[in-house]
Amino acid sequence: MDIRFSPHNTHLENRSLFSSLDPHLRQLKNQALVYRFPLLDRLIVKTPGIYSISGGRQIGKTTLLKQWMAELLEKNIDPSRIVYFTGELIDDHHSLVRLVTETVQDMPGNEMCYLLLDEVTYIRGWDKGIKFLADAGILEHIILMLTGSDTVLIKEARMRFPGRRGEADIVDFLLYPLNFFEFVNLKKRFCRDELELLSGPDIEEKSPLISRLFEEFKSYLAHGGFLTAINDVEKNGYIKPSTLYTYSDWIRGDVLKRGKQEHYLREVLNAIVNRYGSQVTWNALSKDLSIDHPKTVADYVALLESMDVAFVQAAILEDKLSASPKKARKMMFTDPFIFHAIRAWLTSVEDPYKIQIEVALSDRKWSSRLAESCVACHYSRHYPTYYIKAKGEVDVAYVSHNRFWPVEVKWTDQIRSKDLKQVAKYSNSRILTCSQRYGEIMGIHTEPLPLALFRLGKDMENMVK
Repeated sequence: MDIRFSPHNTHLENRSLFSSLDPHLRQLKNQALVYRFPLLDRLIVKTPGIYSISGGRQIGKTTLLKQWMAELLEKNIDPSRIVYFTGELIDDHHSLVRLVTETVQDMPGNEMCYLLLDEVTYIRGWDKGIKFLADAGILEHIILMLTGSDTVLIKEARMRFPGRRGEADIVDFLLYPLNFFEFVNLKKRFCRDELELLSGPDIEEKSPLISRLFEEFKSYLAHGGFLTAINDVEKNGYIKPSTLYTYSDWIRGDVLKRGKQEHYLREVLNAIVNRYGSQVTWNALSKDLSIDHPKTVADYVALLESMDVAFVQAAILEDKLSASPKKARKMMFTDPFIFHAIRAWLTSVEDPYKIQIEVALSDRKWSSRLAESCVACHYSRHYPTYYIKAKGEVDVAYVSHNRFWPVEVKWTDQIRSKDLKQVAKYSNSRILTCSQRYGEIMGIHTEPLPLALFRLGKDMENMVK
């Protein structure tokens, strides 16, 4: 074992102490809220092949791998059949091939072995190395799990080794920050019977459960689904500045590694914040920035999309159930925490939680924008998700069962009938509101927004099971 990787492979010395000695699992034990990723239940892979887990920065991919290692050990997998490497310490595909070849030679002969390669996209030409290893038969008895933060790069590289992935039905997994349902379950503020009531049709409109759910949603609008931020709030009552800056530093670093310029990145991020959830074209955006060409703006935004930082919501072509290429787009961040972390970087203040985050959540305009982006991004994890732009506008239109489903978000006490003219045209419309009661406006069903997101998460969990 290369000594550089020894701190992450303490199970090779003492399997029983792995959870205590491993740096990530040791840190996890010290958290106020310890999360077990549901994805672990889907990683029960028994077929050799090349698998991948992709997702944004700081959402727990490394911790997930370490939890998987611990669970494999609990299932009496021989420690010598499990090895973890981080791509941050591997320079190029030549080093990768040499390291993996030597490691596999030390593993048991024909037994199934697990090789976990974290942040593979750090390695120059990593896909060339994986292709060589697969073609040379070195991975014949290996379950190779790759992780990376750039989803587009991983998808493109996967296409370069077809037929080498193995025979499993599912070989690629995507990890997201916690959705609202997962966060509520993590907090354990509701007992099992209460969670069942929230999930079912028998919940009373004036139930205190709904009121408590609203309180949790307000918290979610501050920390989103990022576990470090969630634990900050749970332990301290606020998000530490270091937590916010760590994330923004990762974003800047990853963008600069791809040859982009920091001052352009700052302008693009600032434009997303200033136009949060509003319709905009690349041409209009470029006129407001020092970036001359609209394509440059689009390239920066596309990079942020590939890093799971930004979500670009296109208008829907209703007859084709696809994106309209000519209409304006909406830009937002994929999680409330990202919004707050970016703002903390763009405008440095001494206490970002108190001066920026709490102020934004108490401001009706900003809280409405964050609530709307939460709805759009939650649906986009499971369905093609757009907005409707016709004579009027509808915030979200997700596609399921060969039709689109309009969802209007009204996170305000006053709802004007003129703002509902477009959504009222569709018989399957819904309005998600800040009211704790169900209702009906202009013949359109209304429901509490936090309850709707909670049930969406529950439904998706049931589908995966």
